[in-house]
Amino acid sequence: MITSNIKHGVLATALAATALFAPAAGAESVANDQWTFALTPYLWLPTINGSLQYQLPQGTPDVETGPNDYLSNLQMAVMLSGEARKGKWSLFSDLIYLDFESENSRVKSLGGNLVDVSLDLGTESSLKGAAWTLVGGYTAVHTPRATLDINGGFRYFGLKASTDWQLNGPIGIFPSAGSVSESKDLWDAIIGMRGRVQLSNDGHWSMPYYADIGTGNSSLTWQAMLGASYNWSWGDLSLVYRHLSYDMDSGELIQDLEFSGPALGATFRF
Repeated sequence: MITSNIKHGVLATALAATALFAPAAGAESVANDQWTFALTPYLWLPTINGSLQYQLPQGTPDVETGPNDYLSNLQMAVMLSGEARKGKWSLFSDLIYLDFESENSRVKSLGGNLVDVSLDLGTESSLKGAAWTLVGGYTAVHTPRATLDINGGFRYFGLKASTDWQLNGPIGIFPSAGSVSESKDLWDAIIGMRGRVQLSNDGHWSMPYYADIGTGNSSLTWQAMLGASYNWSWGDLSLVYRHLSYDMDSGELIQDLEFSGPALGATFRF
């Protein structure tokens, strides 16, 4: 078992995620029976905590990685969401891909026994993750001051984790150096709600919100978001705080993962 505590990476800046920045439309948009569309490029910078388990015949090392400077480790990132809406019905999607290499790590324990820091001569981990969400929504509440959409759909999360370790000599049958790599794909059904509350009479300032919960390949996954948005004629600029969580059964590659941090996005409507 390899346990990886990941902090200040933007691995899944993603692992996860729904079209949080394409917020539920106002009452005037809901009343319009014409198709409208929104496209949102965004950046999410979460603190990431997690545990990974590798199945190795030589032993069960616990490997801790982070905190890391994500800009020095990030090789590639894509974050984009979009929405299509007609009347009270909507369909939105979110895609995130992250590739991190050479994150500083250390072997923390073997078989539950702590390993002295001096015995780890250099351990690094690489993480590649992709999350895709597709959700349909129906507007249950639409007033000049607030909207509420009920959502249902799925979230996919794929992760490839690799670790290279180097120790000051073997520990039992566990070798002094080696590498391991494993992948996992998760499909989960989710339900939730999203919307916004107007904060100013001129309609410029509003508070977008989002929450979902689901299960499937994971034991439990949930997400929540709250923030502030400013509206122009072309779209919105939003700053939010977002949290995404995954819990898994024992023996899986992904034991638990939590992503929490601010996100900034610009929504273009047409």
